Amino acid sequence: MKKILIGSLLVAAGLQLNAQGNFIKDSLDNYINREMKRWNMPGMAIAIVKDGKVIVAKGYGYADVAKKIPATENTVFQIASNSKAFTGTAVALLENFGKLNVNDKVKKHLPYFKMKEDYRTENATVADVLSHRLGYSTFQTDLLNWGGTPSRKDLVMKMANVEPAYGFREKYGYCNMGFVVAGEIIKAVSDTTWDDYLKYHFFTPLGMTNTSTYYNEFIKNVNASKAYAMVNDRLSEITPANVDNLGAAGGITSSVNDLSKWVMMQLDNGKFQGKQIVPKQVLARTRQSFNVTGDGRGAKSHFNNYGLGWFLKDENGRKVVTHDGGANGFLSKTVLIPQENFGFVILTNSDNQYFFEALGEVLTKDATGQPYFDYSSAYLRGYNNNYKMEIDSASAWRKAADKIKPVKDAYKKLEGVYTHPVYGRVAVKAGEKEAVMYFEFHPQYKVIMRWMNNEQLVAEFNEQIAGYQKLRFYEKEGKQILDVKVNDFVDMDHYLFEKISNEFKPFAN
Repeated sequence: MKKILIGSLLVAAGLQLNAQGNFIKDSLDNYINREMKRWNMPGMAIAIVKDGKVIVAKGYGYADVAKKIPATENTVFQIASNSKAFTGTAVALLENFGKLNVNDKVKKHLPYFKMKEDYRTENATVADVLSHRLGYSTFQTDLLNWGGTPSRKDLVMKMANVEPAYGFREKYGYCNMGFVVAGEIIKAVSDTTWDDYLKYHFFTPLGMTNTSTYYNEFIKNVNASKAYAMVNDRLSEITPANVDNLGAAGGITSSVNDLSKWVMMQLDNGKFQGKQIVPKQVLARTRQSFNVTGDGRGAKSHFNNYGLGWFLKDENGRKVVTHDGGANGFLSKTVLIPQENFGFVILTNSDNQYFFEALGEVLTKDATGQPYFDYSSAYLRGYNNNYKMEIDSASAWRKAADKIKPVKDAYKKLEGVYTHPVYGRVAVKAGEKEAVMYFEFHPQYKVIMRWMNNEQLVAEFNEQIAGYQKLRFYEKEGKQILDVKVNDFVDMDHYLFEKISNEFKPFAN
């Protein structure tokens, strides 16, 4: 999901620390309503659990702006990577049942699992895939799997062509594909799908009746929120991403009412309404530190680690168990502070904001006895600066392209089919004033490309998630290369597609 430079945003002059108070009781509603206006947020919902009770469960703003449908505690949002905690808990539960051990080699359960290096293939463990230790860089290969059409098994098999950015277990890199692998391991050892395993072990026992792992069920749900993003500098409704193939990494849709039950179970050592849903040792297993993600920030925060589907950190002497999620038009956060018997979940329907982060920080600091800090103002200043730079860059690229007067057949040399060993193929059709690129595994993508100079092109994706990009076409050692990039939100890497045919052939979708 999209991240901000937290450290730089907190170096904001003039922000004051105030004495701690009962923020939830005295200030929560006013704070949310005020900051939603500042952030131009359509809607959100929040649930807060304290001492085994839901003390807040409500929505703000709109689930559907056009129809003026209010967001409520039952509004359903995509929770994206907050799904990872469910997957990690499912694996830990299977370990408790004796079906696997997190130190098992992946190959033991998935014979078709293969990485580019034999050493990684033979030694990667279940814990490695669940704690981002495979050596991938953050979001590596997500161009292929985010919103794409390959099956879960196909995605796993394509890992054989990926050159990881780092050495095995050398460095933390947020890896969605690790969780896709974990989902297939669940299927292999339980004789049921990841989807059904979660349904029967978590959703149904907890009474999470508004929760699903299937895109079509989300789209048809009368409680489903619309998704919103900035398109051409205006807040607009967009199409949510179908990430069924990424299920175990980010496929769950839910409401804060349902997720409050998940939070209550997590805080009560696996119990819900007096019934043991998950053994407490299973939850403890997911909260063990398996990987170091970075240092803490500030005098009262000293570490940042990753467990099995959870980020782990300390805040003023308390262990905080947390995760964020981000998808097309949705951002979310879950936080557990077991020592305070406190937790919350925030779901939003706009991906052009960091208020969900700011609110999460305020609630966490309040629950751990720390002074109030105006995170929202700091984040908003940083967001506006970053957004302006993005808009200015896109405008400069368009102006450069507008100045080009293409000669006859200027785009003809782009036409053809290109291939990449991880992604697959893209196809380019030349026109008189532009070229159009299509993606084999993303039939929803259509990319208008115009020359900026002899090698560079400004590319306008029709999907907001991919954004405006500056691409490059060049020749090297007799090969024609198209350097393709999408927004860092999706994938931070560049993909060098090599031309294999000068004839445009549309993909059959």
